[in-house]
Amino acid sequence: MNIASKKLCLVLASAVFVLAGCKKKPVRPDPSSTVLGPTGGGTVNPETVNPALDPTAQGLTQRTDGVFEDDQMIKGLLKPVYFDFDKSNVKESERARIKEAKDYLEKNPQHRILFEGHCDWRGTDEYNLSLGDRRATAAKKYLISLGVAADKVEANSKGSLEASKNADDATRAKDRRAEIIILKK
Repeated sequence: MNIASKKLCLVLASAVFVLAGCKKKPVRPDPSSTVLGPTGGGTVNPETVNPALDPTAQGLTQRTDGVFEDDQMIKGLLKPVYFDFDKSNVKESERARIKEAKDYLEKNPQHRILFEGHCDWRGTDEYNLSLGDRRATAAKKYLISLGVAADKVEANSKGSLEASKNADDATRAKDRRAEIIILKK
């Protein structure tokens, strides 16, 4: 076998390996058939699906004092921490609420705290999830700076999932918060 035919065989063998290793691109659904598509033509109506707004839909029961509780968590006992528009720093005026969480943990060392970050409806979903995370993390860091052990504090973001769409200024201000949830387990 001469050198030219060896090179040809090598090129053909390489081409076979390259072509055999390529996969077809996945078939993407038509955007009009998905909920997030331009017309929202999917089978689920996102306007009617929001059980997160109702704590009883999450299995929590309302106590006589307006606090929601189950065997795993307590919501509403500690007041939320509010933030300015597009900010994630804990304001001086809100630090007392985080100190209340510290006091609660000192009296109930078996429990933990979860900061759940929220945003108003403005901004993309991705941006709001990130901003909610920064808000929850800022509150968490402040609580840890007060002397609470890091393993007693968690942070999570809901972004604008529970925000009121096209709300007025007062409602949007209430949406910009980090909820303080007590975890029993």
